Amino acid sequence: MEEIQSQSDHYRSSSSEASSPASRVPSSNFFYLRKPGAFRQPISFEDSPDWEDTDIEVKVDEGGADSINAATTPGSPSLSKINSGSLPSPPLPEGANVARKTAGASIAWKDLTVTIKGKRKYSDKVIKSSSGYAFPGTMTVIMGPAKSGKSTLLRALAGRLPDSARTYGEIFINGVKSRLPYGAYGFVERESALIGSLTVREYLYYSALLQLPGLLYKKRSAVEDAIHAMSLGDYANKLIGGHCYMKGLRSGERRRVTIARELVMRPHILFIDEPLYHLDSVSALLMMVTLKKLASTGCTLIFTIYQSSTEVFGLFDRICLLSNGNTLFFGETLACLQHFSNAGFPCPIMQSPSDHFLRAIHTDFDRIIAMCKNWQDDHGELSSVNMDTAVAIRTLEATYKSSADAAAVETMILKLTDKEGPCLRSKGRASCATKIAILTWRSLLIMSREWKYYWLRLVIYIFLALCIGTVFSGLGHSLSSVGTRVGAIFLFVSFTSLLSIAGVPAQLKDIKIFICEEANQHSGTSVFLVGQLLSSIPFLFLLSISSSLVFYFLVGLRDDFSLLVYFVLNFFMCLLVNDGLVLLVATICRNTLRSIIILVNMHMVMMLAAGLFRIRSALPRAVWMYPTSYIAFHTYSIQGLLENEYSGTSFAVGQVRSLSGYQALQNVYDVSVDSDSKWKNLVIMFLMAVGYRLLVFVLLQFRVRRALFSRCVSRCSKSTNNPR
Repeated sequence: MEEIQSQSDHYRSSSSEASSPASRVPSSNFFYLRKPGAFRQPISFEDSPDWEDTDIEVKVDEGGADSINAATTPGSPSLSKINSGSLPSPPLPEGANVARKTAGASIAWKDLTVTIKGKRKYSDKVIKSSSGYAFPGTMTVIMGPAKSGKSTLLRALAGRLPDSARTYGEIFINGVKSRLPYGAYGFVERESALIGSLTVREYLYYSALLQLPGLLYKKRSAVEDAIHAMSLGDYANKLIGGHCYMKGLRSGERRRVTIARELVMRPHILFIDEPLYHLDSVSALLMMVTLKKLASTGCTLIFTIYQSSTEVFGLFDRICLLSNGNTLFFGETLACLQHFSNAGFPCPIMQSPSDHFLRAIHTDFDRIIAMCKNWQDDHGELSSVNMDTAVAIRTLEATYKSSADAAAVETMILKLTDKEGPCLRSKGRASCATKIAILTWRSLLIMSREWKYYWLRLVIYIFLALCIGTVFSGLGHSLSSVGTRVGAIFLFVSFTSLLSIAGVPAQLKDIKIFICEEANQHSGTSVFLVGQLLSSIPFLFLLSISSSLVFYFLVGLRDDFSLLVYFVLNFFMCLLVNDGLVLLVATICRNTLRSIIILVNMHMVMMLAAGLFRIRSALPRAVWMYPTSYIAFHTYSIQGLLENEYSGTSFAVGQVRSLSGYQALQNVYDVSVDSDSKWKNLVIMFLMAVGYRLLVFVLLQFRVRRALFSRCVSRCSKSTNNPR
């Protein structure tokens, strides 16, 4: 008991010393070490983990202006000291130099308020008068329970709020009230789409080609720097995986790949939404150690987090604690512990600080206490917080507003904005032609590796053509075979078109990747659509020529090379139209099951109106003939194939009379007597393929334009309401 009491006194004395701004020690002093048979004890600063790279020293002159200087510190011990289990520091490859220094940028926000209509039932204000700052070479964490405004504040600082949001207040970059230009910052979403069929190095290299202009060796250098910065050297040549039955990287490595993608641009400020999302405790610690090492190169790191272990908490430099959009604290991590103690909520010695914070401000704990009231009467309270959460939040907020920490934040913001620093400039971008070429080549590489989406589909097409061809083999060329041959061509076109639905997962994956890359301005709508079209053409042509040859010769269609070429072109154009239709439905629905259901119903309706079950001229004019039979690509494909097969043919009827191919088809299918009609049908299908992609372009472009318009309105309203 005496040992516990002495450690408790030591803990409280260290917390009280941290409350004084003049005597605060670095947050690394809070890094705990668990030893067998002993309680957690704070490591001294000399024994705390240090970094192999150079650190960034942040100095604020008392005269007023903020000066951030990069200082070189001597080498230091590796992370093997952290635990008796010896968690090693992320290794650098042999011959690698010290990580590249990054010219950081300071960011400060004052009285920042964000309103989103309909976001909250009780108030549109998601963030309420928040103030804070972040320095180069430091990690600033935004912490709070669910729906507290963490991600909204992060997006507001990065200028990535949704269309319905409005921002009020001031955001300063290096003392200048301005927005972050392209390339000056990186933003990592909570869930980012990765390409599982590429290796880590390939994925980052293609990202660099899309983002950066200039020579290839510079892009390769940026990729290698990003790999080393995120400690991905051991995984650089491994597939990312995650789908198509590819066993790839674990969640921790995949998360680091998404961060490395943004580091390719060497940003000054890096925003990360939940870097520990879906990570276990070991992966979370390794992630934060890697980010701490990244911050030591000079990059300004701001990220959100829901909860962390004690070891991870000790790596943070500053913490912004939110609850229902209100700022309950901003300052150094040790000072946050003292703040809770001053408000009457001291953190128990055996409890994680982040757990204690959430326990005090998370409203769901009121329900837990109510459920466990009888059990508490016998076994004591769940924690040291013995009042309603709403009362605790108001107490913490009032204590912070009147504290020296809040005054210190205001003073620091004044110093940061008193003198304007260097303005961040937008970095160059790759040309549209380069982006199209890169996206096309990347998609071709993906198609060659993802057998589940592409090669399996090829096998199914050939198998279906083989089945239909063998069923309708040996028809001959008599008049009696006309109806059966029409049915064989109809089944071939309709069933193979229906199988194109198998491409829905691949299209949805492409759309998710595009949205992720477009949000960070790595790609564009026209670039994505052109690249997607060019990359799909070789695969669709392979599908068409392989299945067409099997069907054509098994059924025994006319033995003429020019007719065979048209048959392949017609079926290729049919697949191209299908691909555009699948892309359009996937763009609208953004869900695999809904997209498949809609496409199946659309195909069934088009098949009914295509003219086989009932001749088009006999269809009900409302709905079925106009417009269904005219928008069904089956109609034009089957018409073209039948005209290709029976144009210029004749059938003998008795000894004297003969029927032309057109007359033989009259009672079975509607075709045109025009000799060029089959080429007109081919042109119509080509226009359909283009039209579907134009609709996709309009939908995606409308989304992009609306987002840009929203950002412009937000900036204009902010500058109007808060003139400097």
